[in-house]
Amino acid sequence: MRSPEDVGVSGSFLLGLARESIEYGFDNKAPLPVHLDDLPASLAEPAATFTTLRLEGALRGCCGRLAFRDRRFEPLRRDEFEAVSIEVSVLTAMEPMQVNDEADLLEQLQPAVDGLVIAEGWRRATFLPKVWENLPEPRQFLGQLKLKCGLPEDYWSSRLEFRRYRTVIYAEPD
Repeated sequence: MRSPEDVGVSGSFLLGLARESIEYGFDNKAPLPVHLDDLPASLAEPAATFTTLRLEGALRGCCGRLAFRDRRFEPLRRDEFEAVSIEVSVLTAMEPMQVNDEADLLEQLQPAVDGLVIAEGWRRATFLPKVWENLPEPRQFLGQLKLKCGLPEDYWSSRLEFRRYRTVIYAEPD
C-alpha cells in the first residue's frame, strides 16, 4: 500500500486542505473549489477518503464523499470549529471478497486492519478499520455494519457483496 508520503505529499498537506475546505464552506456555503492543476500530481489520481471530525475526543462527524454534512449530527457550528480535530483516512483500492457463507467471511476478516463495504442492491454501507476499536469482535463488527446498511443483524443472502480495504490515517492532535 502506498501512502501519500510515498509520492511526495505529506499528511499535513491533506489535513490543511480539509481544514481549509471546512473554513471555506462556512464562509461560502459551498465546497472549496479544487483545481487539480494546483495540487501535487499524486493527489490528482482518484482515491477514496474519509474526513472525521472530533470535538473533545468524541466523534462529531465523518463524511466519505463530497458532502458538508453527516446526517447523524447537527451541522458543525463555527464556534466549534477551532476546537475540532481533523482526521483524514485515505483508503486503499477495494478488494472484492469471495465468501461461501458468514462463517467464511468472519474467518477472512482481519480485526483492526480491514475496512469493510457491504452491499446488496441499492443498500450499501462501510466501516473504516478504526471502527474495530469500538467493535472488536468480527461478529459484532459485521452485525453492526449490516444494521448500518439497513439489514437485520442476522441477515444473510448469497446476493450480499463484500469488499475490504485498508487506510492510511493522518490526524491532528486532539
